[in-house]
Amino acid sequence: MAKTPSNMLPLGTPAPKFWLKDTNSNYFYSFEDLKGEKGTLVMFICNHCPYVHHVIDEIVKVANDYRVQGIGIIAISSNDTDKYPQDGPGPMAQFAFENKMDFPYLFDETQETARAFDAACTPDFYLFDNTDKLVYRGQLDDSRPGNNIPLSGSDLRNAIDGILYNRAIPENQKPSVGCGIKWRLV
Repeated sequence: MAKTPSNMLPLGTPAPKFWLKDTNSNYFYSFEDLKGEKGTLVMFICNHCPYVHHVIDEIVKVANDYRVQGIGIIAISSNDTDKYPQDGPGPMAQFAFENKMDFPYLFDETQETARAFDAACTPDFYLFDNTDKLVYRGQLDDSRPGNNIPLSGSDLRNAIDGILYNRAIPENQKPSVGCGIKWRLV
């Protein structure tokens, strides 16, 4: 498993627009459809990544804790499904069901959305405020597979709390680390 860090999209970047199919509902959604009243968390994940498997329970806890507080939660998978069929829409719906992901899990078949976000790895986290400006991008917390640091979601939770409680969100943010997005050869 190759360690790939986030590209760290510049803070203040407007949320990229998209129109993607939700594998949980089979409906298509835009960012506007899914954004939260107080902010929006966009996560790039996939089904087979050991880094995602390591954090999926905490991702679901974060989603459950903050959706009720006005934060929109969106997960997107952008991997090349020709080479990684386990990351396709059918397996995505199964992965969401098995992990109790009660939020949209969108399929970025063209990979245009991942490119618009400058996403690099799974998991990769982007938090936008209520004006759709990027205020946080980076890691969930310091836990990684095999490093024996317990999952807490502390970095991401602190940023979301910053939005909710009008606290300053530090600009010095640690990149996420995970498996590189599986890009199609052009």
